[in-house]
Amino acid sequence: MSRVVFLEERCKGCRLCVAACPAHVLRPSGRYNRQGYEVMEQEGPCTGCTACAVMCPDVAIRVFRTAKAKGGDA
Repeated sequence: MSRVVFLEERCKGCRLCVAACPAHVLRPSGRYNRQGYEVMEQEGPCTGCTACAVMCPDVAIRVFRTAKAKGGDA
C-alpha cells in the first residue's frame, strides 16, 4: 500500500495537501513542529497519486508508492 511521509519540520500547516487529496486521507495531526505549526498526517489508505506532494509549497511531503504486481499477460 502506498503511503505519505511528512517532513514535519518543513510543514507550515497550510492544509493545501488536505484539500488536494482526492482520496481524502490527510488530516491535521494535533502535533506541532518546533515553529508552532500543526503538521498533517495520513489517516487512511493512500492511492499514491502524489497530488499532495505536488501541491505542497514547502516540499514537506514524500509519497512512497507500492510496486504494482507484474501481470502474466502482455
